[in-house]
Amino acid sequence: MALTSLARSGQRPAASSELREALASCWHAFIAVGLMSGLINMLYLTGSFYMLEVYDRVLPSRSVPTLVALSILALTLFAFQGVLDIIRSRILVRVAATLDERLSGRVYDLVVQLPLRSRIPGDGLAPLRDLDQIRSFLVTTGPLALFDLPWMPIYVLICFLFHPWIGVAALIGAAILTSLTLMSEFMTRAPSRMTMAHVGTRNSIAEAGRRNAEVLQAMGMAPRMGKIWGEANTKYLLSQQKTSDVAGGLGAVSKVLRFALQSAVLGLGAYLVIQQQATAGIIIASSIIVARALAPVELAIANWRGFVSARQSWRRLSDFLAALDRGGEPMTLPAPKHNLVVENVVGTPPGIQRLVVQDISFTLKAGQGLGIIGPSASGKSSLARLIVGVWPAVRGKVRVDGAALDQWSPVELGRHIGYLPQDVELFAGTVAQNIARFEEDAPSEAIIEASQAAGVHDMIVRLPEGYDTQIGESGAVLSAGQRQRIALARALYRDPFLIVLDEPNSNLDSDGDKALTQAIIGVRQRGGIVVVVAHRPSALAGVDQVLAMLSGRAHAFGPRDEVLAKLFAPQQAAPPAAGAPVAATAAAGGGLRLVGEAGGTAS
Repeated sequence: MALTSLARSGQRPAASSELREALASCWHAFIAVGLMSGLINMLYLTGSFYMLEVYDRVLPSRSVPTLVALSILALTLFAFQGVLDIIRSRILVRVAATLDERLSGRVYDLVVQLPLRSRIPGDGLAPLRDLDQIRSFLVTTGPLALFDLPWMPIYVLICFLFHPWIGVAALIGAAILTSLTLMSEFMTRAPSRMTMAHVGTRNSIAEAGRRNAEVLQAMGMAPRMGKIWGEANTKYLLSQQKTSDVAGGLGAVSKVLRFALQSAVLGLGAYLVIQQQATAGIIIASSIIVARALAPVELAIANWRGFVSARQSWRRLSDFLAALDRGGEPMTLPAPKHNLVVENVVGTPPGIQRLVVQDISFTLKAGQGLGIIGPSASGKSSLARLIVGVWPAVRGKVRVDGAALDQWSPVELGRHIGYLPQDVELFAGTVAQNIARFEEDAPSEAIIEASQAAGVHDMIVRLPEGYDTQIGESGAVLSAGQRQRIALARALYRDPFLIVLDEPNSNLDSDGDKALTQAIIGVRQRGGIVVVVAHRPSALAGVDQVLAMLSGRAHAFGPRDEVLAKLFAPQQAAPPAAGAPVAATAAAGGGLRLVGEAGGTAS
């Protein structure tokens, strides 16, 4: 069957089980389509036998009643054929919709979670496009052609019943077109694979340009990036052209061969009539049957490129689903109240075998705040991602009230965590929706409490529509500082136990700094834990512990004042000489810079 062949051609041991399960749930629909395909192919014989009866029975007898009866019967059968064909097509459309409905949630999870687990080459929306490709193939005529192919031997057998020579001609034509189908398979496989790879590269370049439109425009980079995109687009067009040339060429050859074979059967039938080995009706009937026998092969060749693309999408989607295991739903744990423990955590960026965090350990109790300082690329943001579970630890554990993060379901854990990333992203919607994390029927009191805790309530009510202001994609109508403060309110929504803030004051003015400090103190006073990644010392005003990092390792940890007193030297002091102990200096602009033994900053 069409879908079964697609599944088998793309399956991996246990990798495509979710896809096979989704298709298996529609087995009754496939059986119905198969049965209707059998009836439809039987009804395809209506025209052939109608012509046979007209030429061999009606014309010799000159019986008008016989002609009328045959015509009414033929029209009735054609009507049934049309109805069954419509129903069959609609069933496949519903199967495609069911497949999408069962898998779309998992595919969305792939899009948003795989970048945190591994690197996706090319287009980050590839899983979604692969599902679209499979669904699109199901609603084309390609699957119908594959359902009709098994009936080709029946038509050839009927041709043999008309006359052995007519059967031989039909068999030769079927063999040639089948060979063309196999040629389509082998000749389009590699170009189609390259086309999908190039389209992913092209789309990723275009998406990067869209995200960085301001940079491209301001610094005149648009033409150069346009050239890079153009080169990727040219490769895509060339590979697509090669695939289309192969598929189109073989399709044209198959069409010409079918027409030629149909004419050859007419000529052969005429010869047999002359030799008195066949009747005139057999000439027309055999020509129609041969054309009908070869039509599914020609249609399959015409749709072969779509089949190959759907099969490759099936394989990729299977691999993606295998990379993101569904797993079981963990048991719901009580809300955390006591501590955060980081045990010898080692971390790497997704898909990169390079340690960026090495053997970090510390314990924070309820009501404590930790500031993480260090030079750029020292692993601060990476450690923040490990603490909130955005990146899985390669080794070690992050525990909240004794339970490791992987013992929580992401949804349950997310209720107890507030996270403000370094690169703030808001979503299209209202200010209130973004603060409430798009929670349905979110109480207004909780939204206002979070905005007041972040010191952003007054700013929000001054917006054109207050909390109902639409902020556009990525919060485009807001300034960078406004986006950061609203994201802080989102992190504080519903008073989560653990708050992790990565460079929370990078876009804040003095008033914003004061509001941030008050927010941190407020979290600690209610018994929460705050972790703040900072380059500017003002962000450390509300914490009581400091962790200094260098090259991914802990350099110092302890009470804030003690650690800073040991690490900080006056800004005007000369750089330490070679062999001097590790120190920290306040860089220009209030940034923090750890200095190594040889006087250089960590990279």
